[in-house]
Amino acid sequence: MLCGEIESVQAIVSSAIRGYPVEDTAVAIFRFKNGALGSFMLSDTTSSARNWEHTSGENKAYPQSDDEDCYVVGGVNGSLAIPSMKIKNYSGAQESSWWLPMSSHIHSFHREDPLVLQMAHFGRVIAGKEMPLVSAEDGLENLRVIDAIARAIASGGTINL
Repeated sequence: MLCGEIESVQAIVSSAIRGYPVEDTAVAIFRFKNGALGSFMLSDTTSSARNWEHTSGENKAYPQSDDEDCYVVGGVNGSLAIPSMKIKNYSGAQESSWWLPMSSHIHSFHREDPLVLQMAHFGRVIAGKEMPLVSAEDGLENLRVIDAIARAIASGGTINL
């Protein structure tokens, strides 16, 4: 949704820390149809407050790390940190340059429990009051990407979607 359609994936996993038959760490690399590249690293063996549970405040059972973000989406003209919604860019510049200072601001939003919001939306969809925010086609495409990641792990190669 943020970077366009995924063209191909590569992925590797490890179970070196715990030694279980299932992986505890994974890395995926994405090539998008528009030429952008993306990487995604996940591990449940790292000691870090840069995970969704500690940064989002979604589940109050986890301590919250308000000064951390778990995702950063970077582009030619700036970056967006999630979940803080901090945007950094070259405000007013004709073009990006390492020699120019970046401006920073936080996009304001109201935090609410996403599970409550999702269930309320689901109820409105069932009642015919709203269209789904995520289409069945989007869901299918997500499954295709997950399947491609699994096949890339198994083959050690690049999987084209």
